[in-house]
Amino acid sequence: MVISFDAIAYLFTPTTLGSFLPLDSLFSTQGIMVMLLAAYAGAMWMFLTSAPKVHTIMVSDLEIARDLYEGLLDLPAAEVPLHYYYNYEQTIGATGVDPLYLGSSPTYPSKMSNATEGLWYQLKKNTQLHVITGASLGSKSQQRHVCFDRDCLEMILLRVETRGLKFKIRNRKPLNFLVKDYDGRVVEMAEVAN
Repeated sequence: MVISFDAIAYLFTPTTLGSFLPLDSLFSTQGIMVMLLAAYAGAMWMFLTSAPKVHTIMVSDLEIARDLYEGLLDLPAAEVPLHYYYNYEQTIGATGVDPLYLGSSPTYPSKMSNATEGLWYQLKKNTQLHVITGASLGSKSQQRHVCFDRDCLEMILLRVETRGLKFKIRNRKPLNFLVKDYDGRVVEMAEVAN
């Protein structure tokens, strides 16, 4: 099959090229809006899929929690994820917190006003731990750490076991275990069942 030069020239004339590539509709106002929306959707998809999974634990004392997570469990500090700056997950689950787990301090709402507050640790490659105040003391004035996510507590229990710390599992469902630190303080890790 032989294609003549005239046939190739005819294909690339402005009237014929326009039928293959609708440039007029692509660069119209509507076409530009569709391209911008597609670019925005692609950027949001990349942003949200690359965001780390964040587990939140409420503790009764932030400094004792720092001693536990940094000192005993040797968790590395993590950067605050970008989506927390935009309050994406700040209100998720906040209305469903049982008052039993809230501290008796009247300043509790101000402690939750900024989602970037608290302690941030790296649990796994794309998994972070956010430690915030808000849990009440347990029985016998035990430090209490409460969490709504079982996976988070299982990762912490695994870390406790590998570090050789003294612990006692009190209940499997919902997960509840005690950890003893080097100062003799008992920390209760409790899963809040929904």
